[in-house]
Amino acid sequence: MKLIRCAAVLLVTFAMAACGTGQPELPVPDAATPSVAETSTAPNQLTAAEEAAGWKLLFDGATFDGWRGLGRDAIPQEHWVVADGTIHKVSSGNVPTAPDGQPLEGGDIMTVETFENFELVLEWKVAPGANSGIKYNVSEDMSMSAPPRHAALGFEYQIIDDDAHPDAQLGPNRTAAAMYDLIGPSSQKQLRPVGEFNEARLVFRGGHGEHWLNGAKVLEFDLASDEFAALLAASKYASIEGFADRRAGHIVLQDHGDDIWFRSIKIRELPPPETH
Repeated sequence: MKLIRCAAVLLVTFAMAACGTGQPELPVPDAATPSVAETSTAPNQLTAAEEAAGWKLLFDGATFDGWRGLGRDAIPQEHWVVADGTIHKVSSGNVPTAPDGQPLEGGDIMTVETFENFELVLEWKVAPGANSGIKYNVSEDMSMSAPPRHAALGFEYQIIDDDAHPDAQLGPNRTAAAMYDLIGPSSQKQLRPVGEFNEARLVFRGGHGEHWLNGAKVLEFDLASDEFAALLAASKYASIEGFADRRAGHIVLQDHGDDIWFRSIKIRELPPPETH
């Protein structure tokens, strides 16, 4: 099998079987249920149409309700704050880091709930030269089994200043909207300038995943494909047993030491793919 290159469906749900993935199509909403980008006019709110389509907020704009530190009972508050309707990862300053640059102090934060088949949308922006990520399919126990203990192991939607952070110069699979260290984004990528909010969208259903940026699908993958197996074998994750196993996992916001802002974090659970 190979990575799927289908045309994007421009509604809230996506036709997963359009290019022979073996997965049935999700029901496509009618014209009365426009996309998230079209219906949301204010941060951290859901419209009636979104609620009817099954969306729920993961961030209420004012508190960390529903979140905690990975491997912790609470949020590491010196590193994460709620300010101006955003979750703000505060720059850690000059602190000890792991070889991959993640700080040994602070740590990632994650949803208390776990999700298996879902569509996730959020807005993010970076400070100049900043690096972070949205991780999914995350096992807390697996993450804590390897140092640093408060950093998630999972698939990552890369968030980064493509122009000023050195990691983005190491290849397309380290740039914004990439599946970190695995798959780079396509030429459809349109990244907004540093300091402006971008919209990330993730679809993860069965063995199929998609990354979207600002309304355009920039990559997709099939966990069962030979191509994905080869990419995994060549990645930093190759030696981690069970890394790519499907699970009900946490959604994680990464602490990579830099100033990052997140808002309008919303999710809807999708039906599992039918088996034949």
